[in-house]
Amino acid sequence: MLLWNSAAVVDPLGNSSDNGAGNVEQVLVPIFDVVILVLGVGGHTTVMVILCRRSRGRTAQSGTGTDILLLALSFADLLLLVTLPFHTAAIAMQQWPFGDFLCRLAGFLGSACTSASAFTLSTLAVSRYMTVVHPARTYRFLSPRHVTMTAALLWVPACCLAAPQLVFRFVGSSPNNPNALACFAFLYHRDQLIYGLVHFLVAFLLPLVTIAIAYGNIYLFLWRTRSAVQAPQVERYHSKVTQTSAILVVAFTLCWLPSYGLTLTLLSDKSSGATGTSPRYGPFSVFARLMAITSTVLNPILYVLISQRFRQDLLRLFKREGESLISCRYVGK
Repeated sequence: MLLWNSAAVVDPLGNSSDNGAGNVEQVLVPIFDVVILVLGVGGHTTVMVILCRRSRGRTAQSGTGTDILLLALSFADLLLLVTLPFHTAAIAMQQWPFGDFLCRLAGFLGSACTSASAFTLSTLAVSRYMTVVHPARTYRFLSPRHVTMTAALLWVPACCLAAPQLVFRFVGSSPNNPNALACFAFLYHRDQLIYGLVHFLVAFLLPLVTIAIAYGNIYLFLWRTRSAVQAPQVERYHSKVTQTSAILVVAFTLCWLPSYGLTLTLLSDKSSGATGTSPRYGPFSVFARLMAITSTVLNPILYVLISQRFRQDLLRLFKREGESLISCRYVGK
C-alpha cells in the first residue's frame, strides 16, 4: 500500500528515504503528479457522470449492478487523488509541512481507498461470476439496492484496515535532515512488519486470489457452454463485460505489484528501520510510486479503449454538453 509521503522517495508504508537523486525528484515528481491529478479528476468525474446517467435509464439488473460497482471504484480512486497534492508538496519541499492531523488523515485515506478499490474489484469479479454462471440466483442478490449496500459496506473493513494509520502515524524530525519534519507510519520495525504483512494479505493477496478464482470459473464456464444453444447477443455481452472487468483487475494488479513487492523487500531489511529504504532501492521506489499513482487514472482510459458502449455514452455526453453550450450562447444573444 503506497502512501505518498514527505520525502524524496516514499516506501509503501509511507516512511521517507533519500536516494541521492532528490533534486531530480523535486522537479519530476510534481510534474508527473500534476498530470495524473488532472487526468484522474477529469476522467473519473466524467465516468461518474456517465454511469449515473446510464443507471437512471437502465432496467437490466446485471448491467446496473456492474455500473454501481464501477461507480464505487471511481469514487475510491477520486478520493485517493484528493490526498495526492499533500504528498506532492511534501516531496517538492523535502519535508512534511502540514502537521500531525493531516499526516494521520492522509495515511488513513490512502490505506482505506486502496483497500476499498481492491475489495470492490473482487466484489465485481464475484458479481460477474454469479451473473454468468448462476443468472437465476443473481436477480435477487445483485439488485441495485443490494449492490449499493454491498459497495458501501466494503468501506467498513477498508477503514478498519486503515485505522492504524490514523492512530500510529506521527510527525517527527527527518533522519536525512534534522531541521525538516517527516510523516512516519510506525516507530518500530516490528510494527511495520506486522501491519505491512496484514495489509498485503488482506488488501492485495486475498482479493487477488478471489478474483483469479472467479474469472477462472467464468472463462471455464463460457468455454464449456460455447457449443450450447444460447442467444449470441447474450454470450457476446457476458464475454465483453467479463473481459472489461478482467482487464481492469489486471491493470490494478500490475500497477500495485511493484509497490507491494517493495513493501515486502523493505520489511525484510531491518536496517531500514522506521526511516525508510536504503539508497539501492531509490530508483525502484520512484517507479513503484509512479505505477501506484498511475492506477488511479487507468480505469477511465481503459473504459474508452475497451468498451464501445462507454465510447458511445461519452460521445452523447459531449454532444449534449455542446448543444447546451450553443443554446446558452443563443439565448444570451
